[in-house]
Amino acid sequence: MLLLLFALFSNTASLCAETPEITPLENRIDSTPSDNSDYLNYIDCLILGIVEGITEYLPISSTGHLLITNQLLGLNSDIPISDEYSLKEAAFAYIIIIQAGAILAVIFLYWKTILQILMGFMGKNPKGRKLGLLLIIAFLPAAFIGLALNDWIEQQLGDNLIAIALALFLGGIVMLITEKKRKKEPSREAQAQAQAQTQPLSKLSELDQLNFKQALSIGFAQCLALWPGMSRSMVTIIGGYWVGLAPKKAAEFSFLLGLITLSAASAYKVLTDGAMLTQTMEIKPMLIGCLVAFISAIYAIRFLVTCLTRYGLAPFAWYRIGLAFMIILFFLPKF
Repeated sequence: MLLLLFALFSNTASLCAETPEITPLENRIDSTPSDNSDYLNYIDCLILGIVEGITEYLPISSTGHLLITNQLLGLNSDIPISDEYSLKEAAFAYIIIIQAGAILAVIFLYWKTILQILMGFMGKNPKGRKLGLLLIIAFLPAAFIGLALNDWIEQQLGDNLIAIALALFLGGIVMLITEKKRKKEPSREAQAQAQAQTQPLSKLSELDQLNFKQALSIGFAQCLALWPGMSRSMVTIIGGYWVGLAPKKAAEFSFLLGLITLSAASAYKVLTDGAMLTQTMEIKPMLIGCLVAFISAIYAIRFLVTCLTRYGLAPFAWYRIGLAFMIILFFLPKF
């Protein structure tokens, strides 16, 4: 899946670099769309849906990939498409809304855990209630810090490809360091012996074994994802590693935390930019994009759990580093 995604970006970027006279951006600027569907059409929404679904839960930055995709599709333009909005503004709002498909994928795959949480808040499942409280506590730092800094971050970083490339590269290095540290930890047999000798285990086998301080630590780690290209999934999985979660459980906590965070971000974007989307897009392409994101996210989640269990974070780290160099090679000379 990572090789497929990297090949898609590298081939498309190479084509745009070799044939600048026929870039998608220039085609859009020269055209005179007859209705909203010509700005963000079915093809755009289909591609963005695939990219969103694959990258949202993989630790490789969905926002970074979507901003790069917008650039390749010619959507990262300030050309006006209404009296108030530009194509760039509409496309950026859409890549937040399309997260609804990825949200539904987590609900589909983890409905039993979500049901346990709901039952917990109804007083019928103590473990579910604790897990729900842990997720709420982990969500709070991003809720307050993200709300306070969202507009500033969009203005300062936004679609800055240098910032995205740097975040991808630094994140990859941190992942390699974290994975190296994890592999040096005691084996399961050694942990079992330590437990028999009343020594603490280094790994938590269940999410509800986290304490509230550990959940808050993961929440503050999630705030790093406000930097485009850093990846919410990456920082929450690494945060889970550092508080003692096994790879599979760290990914699961990241998925469930993302369910809250992404839902809040999408709802906020609907409230603030809903009018923009209704003026600049048709509903059918948006729904198609969300459906494609839902399907591809299901496969991406399963792929991530399998890959983390077998190979750890290293494949994703090297992918990020490679993508960072690809951005510098193909995109930055244009700026």
